Amino acid sequence: MLLLLLPLLLLARPAAAQQPGDTISVTCPPPRVPKLCVELDARQAVDPAAGPLIFRWDMGDGTLLTGPTVAHCYAERRRYTVRLDVVDEVSGEVRPAEKLLDVDFTKQTVVNFRAADTVRVGQPVAFDAADSQLPTCRNMVVIWDFRDGATGTGPRVEHRFRRPGSYAVRMALRANGPGACPDSHCVSRQVVVLP
Repeated sequence: MLLLLLPLLLLARPAAAQQPGDTISVTCPPPRVPKLCVELDARQAVDPAAGPLIFRWDMGDGTLLTGPTVAHCYAERRRYTVRLDVVDEVSGEVRPAEKLLDVDFTKQTVVNFRAADTVRVGQPVAFDAADSQLPTCRNMVVIWDFRDGATGTGPRVEHRFRRPGSYAVRMALRANGPGACPDSHCVSRQVVVLP
């Protein structure tokens, strides 16, 4: 009998919540996107009577790893099934699918946006928050404050700055839903506008 102790580490840290309707006074931190990584450990699963074992991990994205401990980072934010096959090194007996693990990155809070770091006055700048998500919430709205007096809404917007300077552009996600759903999250990113 093989007992598996597999702590699954999904690191997610939500951004600072702000009050509804507030895009000006709240300090919005820079975006922190949770990494799509897991660390799996089967060292305590060894049955002393079983003898030496080989651990084969199918990470669910085409990656195959071997060893009692593995670490892996995924390329896409989606759901994966990790399969662990255990091989008895002496007899060669394979125990397929000894353990199946669900790794679901679609339930992480992500507050992030992409934009150019440096632009010129009058140049159109694309702002993209399409990767952002508040999975426990409903009716999510994306609100932009470009810090030059202009605002916008939607996951993808375009803006032209009229004056040179450094602008701490803010993006807020607002939503409603069950008790754990935050009213709003915000992040900011510096955009330097050259003459």
